[in-house]
Amino acid sequence: MTAKAVGVDLNKKLLNLQAGEHLKPEFVKINPQHTIPTLVDNGFALWESRAILVYLVEKYGKTDSLYPKCPKKRAVINQRLYFDMGTLYQSFANYYYPQVFAKAPADPEAFKKIEVAFDFLNTFLEGHEYAAGDSLTVADIALVATVSTFEVAKFDISKYANVNKWYENAKKVTPGWEENWAGYRKRSFIMLDFYYMLYSAPCRSILMTAKALGIELNKIQVDLDAGDHLKPEFVKINPQHTIPTLVDGDFALWESRAILLYLVEKYDKNDSLYPKDPQQRALINHRLFFDLGTLYQSYVYYYYPQLFEEVKKPADPDNLKKIDAAFSAFNTLLQGQKYAAGDKLTVADFALLATVSTFEVSGYDFGKYTNVSSWYEKAKKEIPGWDENWEGCLYYKKLYLSQL
Repeated sequence: MTAKAVGVDLNKKLLNLQAGEHLKPEFVKINPQHTIPTLVDNGFALWESRAILVYLVEKYGKTDSLYPKCPKKRAVINQRLYFDMGTLYQSFANYYYPQVFAKAPADPEAFKKIEVAFDFLNTFLEGHEYAAGDSLTVADIALVATVSTFEVAKFDISKYANVNKWYENAKKVTPGWEENWAGYRKRSFIMLDFYYMLYSAPCRSILMTAKALGIELNKIQVDLDAGDHLKPEFVKINPQHTIPTLVDGDFALWESRAILLYLVEKYDKNDSLYPKDPQQRALINHRLFFDLGTLYQSYVYYYYPQLFEEVKKPADPDNLKKIDAAFSAFNTLLQGQKYAAGDKLTVADFALLATVSTFEVSGYDFGKYTNVSSWYEKAKKEIPGWDENWEGCLYYKKLYLSQL
C-alpha cells in the first residue's frame, strides 16, 4: 500500500515460508535474519516492515505528507508505528498464532490483551480522523494492514467506535487497499476451538457449516469412550460435558443447532444461510427443531438401544415405525421444495443432511420417500464439506454399526 501511495513499482517475489525458501542461502545472504518482508533497492537491503515504510516515503515520496519533517509530527507517527508493532499486532500474534501454527486452544487472557490494545487505539483516535494527526500518514497504512488482519480473523471491531470510523475511512483513502484485502481473502485464521468427534452427526453439521462460511476450526477430538468429556478442564468449558462444543474467544456454546445459528449470525456475510426475514427464519427454525425432536430422535429411539446400552437390545418394530413416520413427515415438508426450508440452501439443510446421511450409513432405506431422496442427492452435491461428513459416517459405521 505504501509503494502504491508513493508511485513505486515493486518487483514482487513470493517467498514460501512453508517450503523453507527463506532459509535458502541466496536469501539468507540478502537478509541474515531470513524474515519477510525484505526490500532490495539497488543493492541496499532492508527488512522490518515499518522501517521499510519510512524508507520508501523518505526516498520516494514526492512530498513529505506521509512522514512530515516536523519533529513533533514524526514523533507521533513513530509512536503509532511502535504501538502497532509492539502492542496491537503483538496482541494478534499472542492470541492467534498458537491456534494457527501450534493448534493450541484459545487463551482467554491473550484475548483480553487484544481488547486492551483496541481500547488504546480507540483512545488515540478520539477526535482524530487519522491515526497520527489530521492527514494520512504511514501510521495509517501500517495500522490498516494490522486492523484488517483482525477483521479477517473475525475480531469484532465495531464496538470501538473511533477505530471503526477511522477504519472505514482508511479503507477508502489508502491507496492499494484492494490488494491488501485480496491478500487476506486467500487465507483464513483458525480462531474457534471445536470440541468434537467426527462420527457424531451434530458435530458433522457444524463442520459443513464452517466450511460454507470459510471458517477453519481448531478441531479438538473428545473421546467419549475414554471419558475425555468428563475431565475437569472440559467440564469447566461445558458443565453439561457434551459434544459438539464451540469456543469463540471467551464465549463457549454447546448444542449443535444453537452453534449453527451462532456461526451463521456472526460470520455469514450475506445472511443467505439464515435470512433476517421472520417468516423465513421461522421455517428454518421449524426444520431445526423437527430435525432434533422428530427425525434425529427417531434414530435415537431405534438404534441407540441396539448400539450403546450396556445390555444391547433387539430392534424394536414400533420404534422403526417412528422412523418411517418421521421420514414421511419430512417427505411432506419437501413437497414442491428444492431445499428443506424454501427455495434456497439454509442451515436447515446442513443439519438435516448430517442426520439423513447417518440413516443411510446405518442401512435405513429411505428410497421410497422420493422428495427426501431427491433433496438428499442435491444436498450432497451442493453443501460444502460433504466429503468430510461422509468420512465421519463411514467412521461411525466402522466403530459401531458392525454390531447390528
